[in-house]
Order: sequence, then structure tokens, then C-alpha cells
Amino acid sequence: MTTVRAPAGWPATEEAALAVQDELRGRVILDEPGPAPGTGHVTGVDVAYDDERDLVAAAAVVLDAATLETVAEATAVGRVSFPYVPGLLAFREIPTVRAALDALPCPPGLVVCDGYGLAHPRRFGLASHLGVLTGLPTIGVAKNPFTFAYDDPGAPRGSHAPLLAGTEEVGRALRTRDAVKPVFVSVGHRVSLDNACAHTLALTPRYRLPETTRRADALCRGALREARSE
Repeated sequence: MTTVRAPAGWPATEEAALAVQDELRGRVILDEPGPAPGTGHVTGVDVAYDDERDLVAAAAVVLDAATLETVAEATAVGRVSFPYVPGLLAFREIPTVRAALDALPCPPGLVVCDGYGLAHPRRFGLASHLGVLTGLPTIGVAKNPFTFAYDDPGAPRGSHAPLLAGTEEVGRALRTRDAVKPVFVSVGHRVSLDNACAHTLALTPRYRLPETTRRADALCRGALREARSE
């Protein structure tokens, strides 16, 4: 397990964080398709918090995209590096998430975040922020639609509907299991929305949430329990 602190110069105020978002948002690449689903590596990242102890644990779990077998995993634990502000959660999570990614023994390939990319009030959620900082292709797969509107997709697995900010499509509500609540997919960086949805379906052979998210969630919770006991 890697123990990390926020890097020097990391924003400490809402005003500073908003300025960083404004600076980095223009670097998001939206015109690349990204890796083909079912090829190479795909990596899930997730975090768990202990606010009483001011701790955040991150996990990165690399899967073989073709078989969904776990290839590698890494964790990192650090101090929470930013106060809770809706729309700025990436500033609480990215230092430890990057440390977990850096601790991996192999390239992560596509990174799947438990959260948002363009489906964010400022069009720069965790998946986009992480993608710009690392250069990796990233997508966001969230459990709820944040503040955006959508029509319920058809009942069969694979059905989808636009996730809308007014008339702008910022992502898709995607049904990953028949007649089960959809997940909410958005582009992070260097991946098309069609491919982001295809990857999500490839990662959900049995459950509503991607295997990347399920395994990273379990791993970061275990890392947090370990950190609490030290």
C-alpha cells in the first residue's frame, strides 16, 4: 500500500479549484474512439473515505478486457486533500487515485471511473480530470444521473437514452441488465460515447455495475479497513 499526500500547489479553496477546472477542461480530447472493447487492459478505480480520520483510500484494479480476469491491483491511502464541495469531488480523490495507478506493475489501458466525465455541471468530472492529467483514455460510469434529464431506456439489456443538459447530450442512460435500473455513462478523455457504452456492456456480463467498479470498490474498502487498524 502506498501512502500519499496532495502534491505541492494542489488547490485548497473552491475558487482555486474552479480555476484549475477552467484551465484543464479545454484539454479534454473528444475526437478519438479509444481502445476497442474486449482488447488490452481495462482498469477500474474507486475510493473510500473515513471522514472522522480524514482518510481516503483508492484502488486500481486491472482486468484483461477479453476475459475479465484480474491482472494486477494496487492501493493507496492518503489524507483527504480538499473539502467536500459538490462538483469538485475530483480534488478530494485524484492524488490517491493517481498514486494507486502509478503503483500498478503494468499499463492500465482504459480507465473506468465510478463517477462522471462530461456528465458534470462544468463538463469536467473525475473521469475527464484524471484523463487529462494522465493522458489515459477514461470513461465515467455512474450509479445516478447527477442533475441531468433522461427518458427511461427500453427494458432489454443494451437499451440506452440520451442524458441531457437542455438539448446537449452529455452521456447516456444505459441498461446493463434487463429491466434493471440503468447506469449513466459519459466520456472522460480520448474515448467516444459509443465506445464508452460498448465497454460498459462488455464489463457487465452479470451485474448492473461494471466488474472494474465492483472489484475496485471491494479493494479500496479493504485498504481503508487496513489503514484504520494501523
